[in-house]
Amino acid sequence: MTTAPQNLLAVRSLLLTYLNVDKEAVRAADLEPGEVGIVGDASHRGGYHCGSDRVVANDYSVVESTRDSSGLTLHASALDVGMFTVASGGRTHNLRTFSTWFVAQCVAGAADTRDIREIIYSPDGQTVKRWDRLGKRTTGDSSHLTHTHFSFFRDSTKAGRDQTPLFRRYLTAIGLIEGDDMSAQAESEIHQVYAGMFFGGSSMGRSVDPDGSGPQPAANSLIAKLDYLMLRVDQLAAQVTTLSNKDFTDEQAIVTGVLAGLPPEKIAEAIPPELARDVADELARRMVA
Repeated sequence: MTTAPQNLLAVRSLLLTYLNVDKEAVRAADLEPGEVGIVGDASHRGGYHCGSDRVVANDYSVVESTRDSSGLTLHASALDVGMFTVASGGRTHNLRTFSTWFVAQCVAGAADTRDIREIIYSPDGQTVKRWDRLGKRTTGDSSHLTHTHFSFFRDSTKAGRDQTPLFRRYLTAIGLIEGDDMSAQAESEIHQVYAGMFFGGSSMGRSVDPDGSGPQPAANSLIAKLDYLMLRVDQLAAQVTTLSNKDFTDEQAIVTGVLAGLPPEKIAEAIPPELARDVADELARRMVA
């Protein structure tokens, strides 16, 4: 049956720790446990809130990206966040500002947003919008007027990749977690390293085929180039092993070459007297015959 993965449960726990201000009472202003969901209810079929036992034919959460089709498991790969209001840093923060902050981070290409497939949200409580990394859709149904939906590429859920850094960064940015938020320059540098490592880019030079004629497409990321290098090293090692098992010495050719470069008297000097007599006798015999 569809289950909630530990990495998204960790995000849920983090949000409830800081946004469920009064944990002893249910209040409209707080983010309550029932407002942070991962697994869809029993009737839910299809989409990122479902694992492999509940997906449907041509499910968009599976077929539109190889990151999803290769990462499909029994885990759900989505998180819903409901309404809340919290005062921090001299400002009031709520689901609207929360959602637009996360969308802005995705649009900017922040490194810790790479696993987010989409965010369905309402910036004003009247219009539903969708940020979609794949550019497939721009809106969603009216239920997202009162909650924000995050979809995570399924391969990141399968790998158990930690998703808390982005959410912790939000809580730090609004002052609920003490500490300095990462500077824009640091974020940019981390993003450049991450992008170059896994995705390549215009500054990464020529593309290579990381697995020869295998299924991976040509790419210019550092990982692709390392894979390509290891492929070539393995091929070179195999060639060296093959060559080391071959005997390239042609003794007859060597003797013929040496003799061809010597005059008769030098050849005669090199032959021992007894062997010279035997050779002379054999030559005489052959001439008589």
